[in-house]
Amino acid sequence: MQTDIRPILEDTARSGGLLTYQEVAQRAGFPPPHTIHKTTTALEALMAEDHAAGRPLLAALVVSKATGVPAPGFFGCLTTLGRYFGDDRGAQAERHWRREVEAVRSAYRPD
Repeated sequence: MQTDIRPILEDTARSGGLLTYQEVAQRAGFPPPHTIHKTTTALEALMAEDHAAGRPLLAALVVSKATGVPAPGFFGCLTTLGRYFGDDRGAQAERHWRREVEAVRSAYRPD
């Protein structure tokens, strides 16, 4: 099942919010089993699309319920894309993520 999660995240960007991985999975209608894996796969594809188009990464709006920041795989994908070089946890990662969230919100802010 391939679901376009872009509209979900664009709405979230316009509202200034964040979503958990589980919330994205539910809104996208990813069926069990492995809903979170399906969600992260879709997020990584979206990251590649946004990066290739020179856009801020909508996937930055998706966070772990436990930590309030993206999972380490987000930072691994950033590294693969050449957009981040550092630890996948800690202050540096969080600062980079917060800058990406601000870029997304700025790009999708209603005029």
